[in-house]
Amino acid sequence: MGLPHSELADRILGGWTGRIAGNMLGKPVERGDHWTPERIDRYLRLTGALPLTDYLPPPPAAGADGFELRPEWPQCVRGRINGSCRDDDVDYSILGLHLLETRGFAFTTEQVGEHWLLRLPYLQTFTAERTAYRNLANGLKPPLTATYDNPHQEWIGALIRADVYGWTSPGDPRRAASLARRDAVLSHTGNGVYGAMWAAALIAAAFTTQRPRDALETSLERIPASSRLARTVRHVIGLYEADVAWADALTELAAETNHLGWIHTVPNAAVLTAGLLYGEGDFTRTITLTVRGGLDTDSNGATAGSVAGVMCGARAIPPQWSEPLRDRVRSAVFGFDGVRISELAERTLRLATLTA
Repeated sequence: MGLPHSELADRILGGWTGRIAGNMLGKPVERGDHWTPERIDRYLRLTGALPLTDYLPPPPAAGADGFELRPEWPQCVRGRINGSCRDDDVDYSILGLHLLETRGFAFTTEQVGEHWLLRLPYLQTFTAERTAYRNLANGLKPPLTATYDNPHQEWIGALIRADVYGWTSPGDPRRAASLARRDAVLSHTGNGVYGAMWAAALIAAAFTTQRPRDALETSLERIPASSRLARTVRHVIGLYEADVAWADALTELAAETNHLGWIHTVPNAAVLTAGLLYGEGDFTRTITLTVRGGLDTDSNGATAGSVAGVMCGARAIPPQWSEPLRDRVRSAVFGFDGVRISELAERTLRLATLTA
């Protein structure tokens, strides 16, 4: 791969820090059927925060009707953050890390399920993951856990679980996608699985490519070219290359994909791809554009932050994003609440260097 050990360590810490910061940025407006891009920007104008260069501001004392943030907002708006608040977008990264530490890279899908039952509270799972968890508890085995009574098979859940497979496969998108697929099929099918493979490959490629555009092209090699996900990502790339403005590109993409719902993998991949491309490698611009794109804002912000953090490294992440996190993570994963971000990165680095 050619990265010195110190640089690899900084890139992995950048991935963890970026994921957590992007998640915290998007969390207050995580409700895509209400917080459209237009509403998010109106809120930012109302609070004097556009252009957005920091965490979301708290709501004003008056005049904020129609701009109700999620209940967790006091823990994740600028000036009030003291370590990251708990979120499933980070829980699954921690859970995946522990899976690799205890089961190794030859883990099976059945072992992923066992790990969920042992380490993850049922009420901290959602959509496809909750269905798969229930199916596991009722004695079903993969792949039935993903297909039985599961209307969320192509939603974004498997994609948000994929980062750790990219962080531990630096410069090896093929391996990253293979690991992510083995995890994803516990709860997802079709584009739900492809989303996980794509995200893991994208993060693995970010270690060795110079531009987000290059990492995106590499990641597309790991999923079927005819899939709806691949076609959508290529469409975003085409709009970017044609110099279509970011807001106009989002409007066109929304017209084509929003009928799928705000938690489906494909429209969220479109928003995420646009954030990466139009962010052009700048960490702040990447995560803020991605969150301003709406839909599943905390998940998209987290993945965008992971990719951008790997590309720039932790030392290059502006302090307004990293310092409020206090190097600390709240987590529902048993045994990990209050763990330090730096410790998670060091443990990930050990795994990444086993086969580097």
